[in-house]
Amino acid sequence: MAPSRPYWKGYLKLSLVSCPIALYSAASSTERVAFKQINRKTGNRLKQQMVDEETGEVVETADKGRGFEIAKNTYVAVDDEDIDAIAIESNHTIDIDSFVPRVQIDERFLESPYYLVPDDRVGQDAFAVIREAMRGKGMVAIGRVTLAKRERVMMLQPWDKGLLGVMLRFAYEIRDASLYFGDLPDLVIPPDMLKLAEHILDSKTADFEPSQFKDRYEEAMVAMLRSKQAGAPAKQIKAASPENPNVINLMEALKRSLAAEPKTAPPSKSKKPRRKMEGQGEMLLPITGKGPPKAAAPKQPAAKPRTSRKAG
Repeated sequence: MAPSRPYWKGYLKLSLVSCPIALYSAASSTERVAFKQINRKTGNRLKQQMVDEETGEVVETADKGRGFEIAKNTYVAVDDEDIDAIAIESNHTIDIDSFVPRVQIDERFLESPYYLVPDDRVGQDAFAVIREAMRGKGMVAIGRVTLAKRERVMMLQPWDKGLLGVMLRFAYEIRDASLYFGDLPDLVIPPDMLKLAEHILDSKTADFEPSQFKDRYEEAMVAMLRSKQAGAPAKQIKAASPENPNVINLMEALKRSLAAEPKTAPPSKSKKPRRKMEGQGEMLLPITGKGPPKAAAPKQPAAKPRTSRKAG
């Protein structure tokens, strides 16, 4: 499938080196089922109107404005000219300010992912130089970019043959974890209980495979819509509610959990480690879209053994 239109075009700049780039959204939710508001009587789509909260009168588009509430029902009016006066001028450039180790970036700061690709052949060399320099050092770049009149901070890291840019939240947007975890007691876990829990973790250890996780709500929604479209009555589909047993003894619950897990053979030590794909981080993602298994080839008569040289 051809890539969507670029979200933004500009330049990636490192000191005196710059190259034209295009920014594409790396995630999308447009494939999800979405609804429109309609009139139940006519089946026609509805449109929204803005109504004055006090008078109840419909407000025309030309009379709509924005305001900042400073007290109950008291607002400071803000015009477009006020916003334009403080807007940061966009130079359509991602300026790299620094390079930092990836492990230093708190996961809470990560927001929206984007793919960055060179926008013409002239800038491909400069783009590749910046990408490979980061890959060789194991570092990510921190840069600034202006989008929709607002300056944002972006993290750039090598990803396959391109760069993955992730918008970062500002420090004031992150809530203090101590407000939520500060009252939790410091419990001393018995070693045997901890060891038993670790055994359960080992029995359920696997590679992360996103294709295994199905959006069951979305699938049920699509099935309902197809059924209604075909004229059949909609069936009420309920997700299975998880059991909530009254567990009294945590140790016994851990033992039962371990006993319920299927016995798996320990991994062979001679097994070669899987190769790390270029551009990936620590987490290895499998390739989806596996085809059906190939039919077994017919057996051939055993050939006379012969010596051969191994390819170097």
